[in-house]
Amino acid sequence: MKYYLIAGEASGDLHGSLLIRALHQEDTNASVRCWGGYLMQAAGATLAKHYRELAFMGFWEVVKNLRTISANFDQCKQDITLFQPDVLILIDYPGFNLRMSKWAHRQGFRVFYYISPQLWAWHSSRVHIIKTAVERMYVILPFEKDFYQKHGVEVDYVGHPLLDVISKDAPLAGFGNCAGLSSGKPIVALLPGSRKQEVRRMLTLMLRGVADFPGYTFAIAGAPALDRSFYEPFLRHHPAVAFVENETYALLKNASAALVTSGTATLETALSGVPQVVCYKGNPLSYWLARRLVSKDLKYISLVNLIAGRQVVVELIQRHLTAPNLSLALKKLLEPETRKRMLRGYAELTALLGNEGASRRAARLMVERLSVG
Repeated sequence: MKYYLIAGEASGDLHGSLLIRALHQEDTNASVRCWGGYLMQAAGATLAKHYRELAFMGFWEVVKNLRTISANFDQCKQDITLFQPDVLILIDYPGFNLRMSKWAHRQGFRVFYYISPQLWAWHSSRVHIIKTAVERMYVILPFEKDFYQKHGVEVDYVGHPLLDVISKDAPLAGFGNCAGLSSGKPIVALLPGSRKQEVRRMLTLMLRGVADFPGYTFAIAGAPALDRSFYEPFLRHHPAVAFVENETYALLKNASAALVTSGTATLETALSGVPQVVCYKGNPLSYWLARRLVSKDLKYISLVNLIAGRQVVVELIQRHLTAPNLSLALKKLLEPETRKRMLRGYAELTALLGNEGASRRAARLMVERLSVG
């Protein structure tokens, strides 16, 4: 069968690549085309467009780039029409994919959605788009199944694919020889995000406190879609800071603590067993608009706290994210009792996420559904 996948960011590329490998296992005649990243391409898909050309974060940034986004949408529609897939599989990325689902449904394409947009957190009224245009949801967070069933949407909970990635990943040979990591000092990992505007904003703040921790080595995890040259200005101003490229999980496995921009990375850090401070600071207008849309029942921003249903990790958001507050939170994080308490919370989180094998379960369910028509 022919599969067309759309992912718009680094985490979607990772999850999409795992799903593609599983689809090839379940369907030996699978032909896969995608908008995504190099991981999806390496997994066996023909890459039509890279997600770095789609990555616009925040309401204001989207408004400024409406012409580019519209052109991308038209190009994607044309590519799907030419490929004529048996199914379109959408991966998160709601601003683009929800709109695409409506178009694809009108054209008569079957539409699956793997990894739900966070409609339960904000703009839940858009669930009617999924109910109308998406044949079935394949969700990875335990509470999402109840959310969709409540709205009359067909849904399967498959578990979280990161359980496979984190459990199988091991520190790579030569990791300790990366520039700046051979001092023997404990490491503080910096995960500032994956989009340029996000990384600039977050990394500037994260690096301001480096001088407060002379006994630690700070190491930046480079985003897959950003070249090292993008990080060079930061590294020139902070020569003692290390840079790690394409080895984020190895960095986390060697880290004592982490400063993490809110997103999938918070869950990756938790499953790696690394105490963290969660950070988020967006464009003021974008953040103001988001706060007006977000559910009043939503108490947290990080996936760790949302899944646990309580505060496991500290969140510094918007005006609370300042260099002094970040240094204070990191000092607290490095205390033994804080570490023990957070690791206990991580153990509870892992238990809530279920068993390994999410990608294979999702692929099997998809292929079975397609086979019966």
